[in-house]
Amino acid sequence: MTAASLFIAVFLACAVEAVEATTIVLAAGTARDWRSATMGLLTALFTLAVIVAALGPALALVPLRSLRLVVGALLLVFGLQWLRKAVLRASGHKALHDETKIFQAELAAARAARAGRRGSVPDWYAFTLAFKGVLLEGLEVAFIAVTFGSNQHNLPLAAVAASAAVAVVATAGLAVRAPLARAPENTMKFTVGVMLTAFGMFWGAEGAGARWPGSDAALLALVPAVAVFALGLVAVLRRIPPAHDAPSIPALPAAAN
Repeated sequence: MTAASLFIAVFLACAVEAVEATTIVLAAGTARDWRSATMGLLTALFTLAVIVAALGPALALVPLRSLRLVVGALLLVFGLQWLRKAVLRASGHKALHDETKIFQAELAAARAARAGRRGSVPDWYAFTLAFKGVLLEGLEVAFIAVTFGSNQHNLPLAAVAASAAVAVVATAGLAVRAPLARAPENTMKFTVGVMLTAFGMFWGAEGAGARWPGSDAALLALVPAVAVFALGLVAVLRRIPPAHDAPSIPALPAAAN
């Protein structure tokens, strides 16, 4: 796996999570109180920094083969979940992920909630909403960066890619003070689902003792193979009419992938 492919994989996966976290923070700040939402954001970032600082060195102590087996299995689980939802969305069997609808739902829920001050926090609801959203999505960002970086012995590059994704998405969101509805998030999730599934298969097999032909070059065939298989599923499912209308997207503290 080259440095460029590592950067792109981590950047895309983290950008998806950053879009969802930014939408939640914007809803908390717009509907309630920007100071409280910012305090929740900063508290969550500090908590994440502590977790990553403890997690990174701990992973370095795990044997590489065992690490790749565990990480490969986890990535495969996450990747297949993302890919399943992406296939269902692309085939019309599941509602498209709409950040505008999520933003409006979060906004309505935030405005309806009672105001309450706790300590130095003017609005506890805005603080909690921003904290939970950033922490939950941030944990996924940290997991992606740490696991990819550790497996490729290039944790600094993975951290740079994750930080760049978060910075780009957060800057864009704060600049327009609106959800990133124009971002091709459904396409990004399909792409990330393909990549996570392929990397999970690759690292999981290596951790189990298998040897891929061409070593890392096997990914050049594995990723397109997973993509073609997923697109084939989309083509098949499009011929099958949905059993019922696609469900609406519920308002949650952290939107599901």
